[in-house]
Amino acid sequence: MIPVLKIANWKGVRAAVTGAGGFIGSHLAEALARQGAKVRALVHYNSRNDWGLLEIIPPELRRRLEVQPGDVTDPQSVSRLVEGQDVVFHLAALIGIPYSYHAASSYATTNILGTLNVLEACRRHRVKKLVHTSTSEVYGTARYVPIDEAHPLQGQSPYSATKIGADHLAQSYHRSFGLPVAVIRPFNTFGPRQSARAVIPTIIAQLLEGRAALRLGSVEPVRDFNYVADTVSGFLAVAASPKSVGEVVNIGSGLGVSIAQTAEAIMRLMGRRARIIRSRARVRPAHSEVRRLVCDNRKARRLLGWRPSFSFEEGLVRTIDYVAGRRGDYRPRVYNI
Repeated sequence: MIPVLKIANWKGVRAAVTGAGGFIGSHLAEALARQGAKVRALVHYNSRNDWGLLEIIPPELRRRLEVQPGDVTDPQSVSRLVEGQDVVFHLAALIGIPYSYHAASSYATTNILGTLNVLEACRRHRVKKLVHTSTSEVYGTARYVPIDEAHPLQGQSPYSATKIGADHLAQSYHRSFGLPVAVIRPFNTFGPRQSARAVIPTIIAQLLEGRAALRLGSVEPVRDFNYVADTVSGFLAVAASPKSVGEVVNIGSGLGVSIAQTAEAIMRLMGRRARIIRSRARVRPAHSEVRRLVCDNRKARRLLGWRPSFSFEEGLVRTIDYVAGRRGDYRPRVYNI
């Protein structure tokens, strides 16, 4: 039996992060380094030696990272990453829902086979804690709100279907082999470094360009937007507590906001006005759109003592400042699925 991990202080803890070059992964790797953990970061291999969003974290923290280029679909890459680690955070995934309609096979390979490789490596190297990343999209359109962890799962896109499969694999390794797995299920995370693929940076970037009209998809769906620092604190809380082993834990604000209301809030904070145009290219297929997601975070509060620290407006202000400061990174005239 693998000993149960309890972390009171991250200093010296050996922590591996898959998907470390991504939005949430880069913030998590930075937070771990800031708290003194020995971080091994897996970034997707490319010939440019590009570490993704790890390139823009503070240099003094970046130097503390052991960056390993590789691919979660390659078992050898994953085994090298996991060997000797205390805790593994598995965030690597293909996440763009629109692209999953066009490339379902690659989503299955990365999200399911990649997760299997992580599970096998953690089992082989007797990792003391694996935090597997799920998504609120696995719930599909809410049958009731707020959504707790007992809510039925429904794959309404190839992306969400592959994440459901990966979640069940992770839970099966806990039940079958005693692997100390916890599943964290973040709702809609937003904040600095998020790409224009996501709706909040898209709205901000279009307004910064001075557009009279915002090109968006459906604006009726309701989402639970959680600021990235709160999502990261959720990851750390799930990893640190032995109570999370074998559990699924929702991480979200508990506040439901429609896309139309989000656009209005951003326009108010930026002091700009624009009408909204429904862009057909950005609209999901009718039966694939998830209409309502609102988090019930009572389990995280009870089990971990976690609760969000940032209001929706505070997060928006920080995100607006970030996008405004890095306008060259955004191309609002291009819709990237």
